[in-house]
This record gives sequence, C-alpha cells and structure tokens, in this order.
Amino acid sequence: MASHQVLAGFHAVVARLRHAPATIKEIYIEASRRDKRMQSFIDQVQAAKIKLVSVPAERLDGLAKGTRHQGVVALAEDNPLAVDVDEVLDILEDRGETPLFLVLDGVTDPHNLGACLRTADAAGVHAVIAPKDRAVGLNATVQRVACGGAETVPYLMVTNLARTLRQLKDRDIWVVGTDDQASSNLYAVDARRPMAWVMGAEGEGMRRLTRETCDELVTIPMAGSVESLNVSVASAVCLYETVRQRTA
Repeated sequence: MASHQVLAGFHAVVARLRHAPATIKEIYIEASRRDKRMQSFIDQVQAAKIKLVSVPAERLDGLAKGTRHQGVVALAEDNPLAVDVDEVLDILEDRGETPLFLVLDGVTDPHNLGACLRTADAAGVHAVIAPKDRAVGLNATVQRVACGGAETVPYLMVTNLARTLRQLKDRDIWVVGTDDQASSNLYAVDARRPMAWVMGAEGEGMRRLTRETCDELVTIPMAGSVESLNVSVASAVCLYETVRQRTA
C-alpha cells in the first residue's frame, strides 16, 4: 500500500473500528497472545470482516516503529473528519451548536497532542487547529495516547495560523489566548459565546503574531512554585471552564 496510517494499541484500533472500519486495510496481532482481551478484539475484527494476520512480536515492533502496541497494529487509510474551519462552522450552524475550538501553537510532542485530543473529545471541542510548520501529525503515538479522540475530533493543520484565527473572528468566534503575563485570568472569560482557546508551546508560549491576533489574553492562576502547566493540562483547565459555564 503506497500510503497508510499506522494505528498501534487496542484503544487506537478499536476507535477506528468503531468510527470508520472501511478505512482499515489489515490488522496484525501478536501470534503468541490469546488472552481474553485479545480474543474479544479478534471477534470484533472478524465481525467487521477485516483481514487479520498473526505475526511475531518482532514484526509488530517494526510496524509500530517504537510506539507501544500491546500486540495490535492496524494499517489504515487517512480518515479526515473535516477539511477546514468553514466546513466545521457550517455544520455547527446547521445544528444550532455553539462552536468551541482548541488552537495549539507549537505543540510538537506527540504525547502532548494525543492528550490534548483526548481532552478535546471529552470536553466537546468541535475541532483542534495547529500550524503545519510547528505541529506533529496524527502518528501512531498520537493515536494511541488520544485513546480514540483522534477519531472523533477533527485535527486541522493550517498553513497560516494567524490567517485562520482571523477567519474564525470574521465568523464571530471569540479568540482567547493563554499568556503568563496577561492581566486577567481565565475565570473572567465569558465562555458561553462561540470561542476558541489558544495554547502556546511550553516554555516558548504563543508566537508574537498569534498573540497579537487574539481578542483577549488571560492567565491560568498558579499558586505554587511551578511556572507553567503541561499544555494538555492547561487545555483541560480552560476547556472545562467552558463546559462549566455552558452547563451551569
């Protein structure tokens, strides 16, 4: 197969089986593993009529390329959930839903991206947006850490992040960035309106142009000695403040 995604681990493969089984070309399982979890997985694959191949653990190690696979690896076609922000917004408009986006400026660690996608799924985020030149793609590690989040939340990699933020603002999305130097904190934000939370990379934070494009900058209150939170934790704090306000 010329081009494919590698999905490693039970969560990543089962999520794809549940949401887009037609994109899976074949699944490899560890020949020596036949415990209850694996047998249940095999039953799912056979019910979906997908090609299943038993191979030695060494073959799986090679396919997964360093990602922990738990004895399960799938080769699948890409599964784009949305093409761009306008498509997402048009769908939300038709549904009458209030948009919620998560923007990641400079998150290049696959474990962090996977955790952000998992949190985004749990908090009801409609899309995660990142710049192509400063982001990691949906590789096997991201898919595994996301625990299915990558199958349900569109991950849009854009050429020009500032332009995309302006595009959101043109469609009445309030863009809020997190910044250690901001004068107000996140609890002052009215998160009931259509909005996008913007998170910068740990250490560097947001780039200057990204910061300047935001409608508002807020800080996450820090009472202890550490200077900042992990980006996935910071995302969770902000997203769940939105959830709290919208469900209060």
